[in-house]
Amino acid sequence: MTGNDVLKNLSEYNIWANQTMLQVFDSLPELPANAARLFSHALNAQAIWIARITGTESPVKVWQEHNLEELHKLHQYASYKIAELVSNSDEDEFNRLIDYTNSQGHKYSTRVLDILTHAFNHATYHRAQVATDLRKCGHTPPNTDYVTYVRELMGQVY
Repeated sequence: MTGNDVLKNLSEYNIWANQTMLQVFDSLPELPANAARLFSHALNAQAIWIARITGTESPVKVWQEHNLEELHKLHQYASYKIAELVSNSDEDEFNRLIDYTNSQGHKYSTRVLDILTHAFNHATYHRAQVATDLRKCGHTPPNTDYVTYVRELMGQVY
């Protein structure tokens, strides 16, 4: 398995995990504000990284909050676009340095490979925070663990 294969797996997992979270959101009578804020941030970050990689303007701000309909639209854009970037990248693209300024005004230069790895890890971190918030609000969060995704792919769902 190559590094590209690993990133492809992570990009497909990211789509599944974000969609799984949104399905739970859809089932709630009301979306807890902090869960929406955290999930908005996770998707915003992916859109921002996409913009940095592609040299385009980000459609969102880091902590911009979205309602449920907007979260679905942002997921459709960010989750799938980042997977497309992975699919279309070769070794040269993965090693390309991206120069950018973060939200606090600091300048950095980071490889595309590291940005993509960070984006998937960052989303996992914030989905866990969303799950904690959902539980605090009396809801049952989804299991978005990577191994759960793999089990579903293998038909090992019980």
